[in-house]
Amino acid sequence: MRLAVHKFASCDGCQLSVLDCEDELLTIVEAVEIAYFPEASSRMDDGPWDCSLVEGSITTAHDAERIQEVRRKSKRLVTIGACATAGGIQALRNLGDVEAWRAVVYARPEYVATLATSTAIADHVPVDFELRGCPVDKHQLLEVLLAMLHDRRPAIPRESVCADCRRAGQVCVTVAKGVPCLGPATQAGCGALCPGYHRGCYGCFGPSDHPNAPALSRVWQAHGADRDTIVAALRTFNTAAPAFDAEAKRLEEDR
Repeated sequence: MRLAVHKFASCDGCQLSVLDCEDELLTIVEAVEIAYFPEASSRMDDGPWDCSLVEGSITTAHDAERIQEVRRKSKRLVTIGACATAGGIQALRNLGDVEAWRAVVYARPEYVATLATSTAIADHVPVDFELRGCPVDKHQLLEVLLAMLHDRRPAIPRESVCADCRRAGQVCVTVAKGVPCLGPATQAGCGALCPGYHRGCYGCFGPSDHPNAPALSRVWQAHGADRDTIVAALRTFNTAAPAFDAEAKRLEEDR
């Protein structure tokens, strides 16, 4: 399998997760040829590729064109991380006046070419699989690579973080301590890391398949959280993910 790793608007964290698989990748080195990965190699193979891993969101007209080329040259395209699957934290720009921000931040804003929005890769091209996380979990990433090698669908859990908590025997931080937690509405993948340290989930892996965010908001409010607190919790790594975005907007409109 000829593998390519592409970066768009992002922090590089998910690419670092790929590099963190170094020992595991050695076991499949004969089956996987890394043909394009600027973060890790000077090799710049121009494609085509059997599988492309894409990190980052689309924030410029140039990147909107580039992702089309990546799609044309890729037999399979897998988006990795919150930026690629939901626009990332930079999708907060979607809620504001980008022109005004640009004028404040840059001395010569006319030299900065950007779109008014930060959008997921799937908003621009067909995607074969989305791997959530900020950053992605390396074990899930390896499962995706193995699935691509064997021409099958990746076995990635779709339930909520609560399932991970139950499997780990962890006491619910909301029930036991009244700590606000996005776990019931967030897809599993981190091993319930934050609840394991008696902190609420921050929603790094985005909405689960059946998030019921309005019900979660009511639970938070019952434990004393105000609307602004809930909106701020929803407006982080996956701010533009439809379920989180819709609930944040509903709360803002109900003020």
